[in-house]
Amino acid sequence: MLKDGTYAAWYKTPLDQGTGIVHVADGQIWGRDSLMTYHGSCKIDGDRFTATVSTKRHTDGRATVFGVEDDLTLEIEGTCPGKIATYTATAGQAPGVVLQGTLIRTEQPQPAPEPTGQIPPFNPDRLPKLPKRSR
Repeated sequence: MLKDGTYAAWYKTPLDQGTGIVHVADGQIWGRDSLMTYHGSCKIDGDRFTATVSTKRHTDGRATVFGVEDDLTLEIEGTCPGKIATYTATAGQAPGVVLQGTLIRTEQPQPAPEPTGQIPPFNPDRLPKLPKRSR
């Protein structure tokens, strides 16, 4: 199941490939990569999900992985049986080009436990001693 959280994204078409970051929360999906920002909505049904995502260019200079310069509207279908989702996407602005992608959910670090007692003062005399070396 595609859970709310942050995902590392990897995607490719026959023309190019890229990486980005994707956030999913409360039926919304948004993110960014080196060329575009994207946002849209997603529907989750068990292990399957669909999304419609609009992209907006933030950096000029090269074509998207779909081979076009335009902003895009992506139609996405995928599955997520665990922490890794796979999906395909198409864009009406690039007929016939299919994007394949992978989303990997990032783990949030657990907060450090609160100290339970007082920390003893530092005493360098209690450190282990290195053996003496002969010269």
